[in-house]
Amino acid sequence: MIDQHILRPHAEQVYAHELKALAVNDDRQCPENWLLSPWAVVTYLLGGKLPDGTEIEPKYFGQRRLIEIAVATLVTDRALMLIGIPGTAKTWVAEHLAAAISGNSTRLVQGTAGMSEEALRYGWNYARLLAEGPSENALVPSPIMNSMREGKIARIEELTRMPSDVQDTLITLLSEKTLPVPELNTEVQARRGFNVIATANDRDRGINELSSALRRRFNTVVLPLPASLSEEVNIVKNRVEKIGQSLELPPSAAPVKEIERLVTIFRELRSGKTEDGRTKLKSPAATLSTAEAISVIHSGQALAVHFGDGILRAHDLAAGITGAIVKDPVQDKNIWLEYLETVVKERKDWADIYRACKELV
Repeated sequence: MIDQHILRPHAEQVYAHELKALAVNDDRQCPENWLLSPWAVVTYLLGGKLPDGTEIEPKYFGQRRLIEIAVATLVTDRALMLIGIPGTAKTWVAEHLAAAISGNSTRLVQGTAGMSEEALRYGWNYARLLAEGPSENALVPSPIMNSMREGKIARIEELTRMPSDVQDTLITLLSEKTLPVPELNTEVQARRGFNVIATANDRDRGINELSSALRRRFNTVVLPLPASLSEEVNIVKNRVEKIGQSLELPPSAAPVKEIERLVTIFRELRSGKTEDGRTKLKSPAATLSTAEAISVIHSGQALAVHFGDGILRAHDLAAGITGAIVKDPVQDKNIWLEYLETVVKERKDWADIYRACKELV
């Protein structure tokens, strides 16, 4: 039973009924320490109908082959790296892969610029360390160490934000599948089923390049942006409905028409041309990803529900759109104004969003 007061339950909690149904209907070969077969894991992510009639909801909208490659990688002893610009569902896919394979998506290390090796290896309970000296009881295992002991999937978020010397800690873990503990004159050897899913993006500022030695330990899968307008609208609509439930925002507060207009604006500014390809555009510094679009819709929903008539309209979207696009107050502002005048103003039935956005620039 999920606590309804939790803002963001883990994937294995939200979709426990689907994971259970897949396990019951799964008659394929299952790797050691995997809860589901590779076929069932792919079905869990991409959706489908089981023999007993259970509908599996799609978690990822994109190329099936990419997910098959990712799952096949995790069957081997090679780690998986998911790369893409912000908003391409890297974290979302990694979480659901871990939930489907290990039943636990919480073995997570979050990469930061100031992290130390302890986050990947182990730390110490210093009170016990001073009282007892180095001992098993004083050791504080990292999520990676726990995953190695149990034969589970570990996740590393934003690998390229870690300092280079911390990144290189992974080389021994991934190649030798052991974690030495010299203080105790011992080591932790990985059990079958252990593997690592890392995410990274190559568009963020302040990234640390991965060494070639570390890159060789990963099989890289690049997650692209949605290929078409309809696909991206579908992703935004589905995620808005799901997240909106926990935020107590009704789905009816986000009409598809407004989602389509927002996604169209983001896609055009991101690609540097209009959807019909007739007009070239300047692109702002912001990534304008699918995740950003979802955030803008939620912001607009909140305004509509609490300060409007409950239905998302152009003036509710305008503030979020402007904030997402204008990161540089000079350059991005000029790009946004030019787009409003040359594209938005000329479109039929877009007068309301033109006026609302123009008022805020």
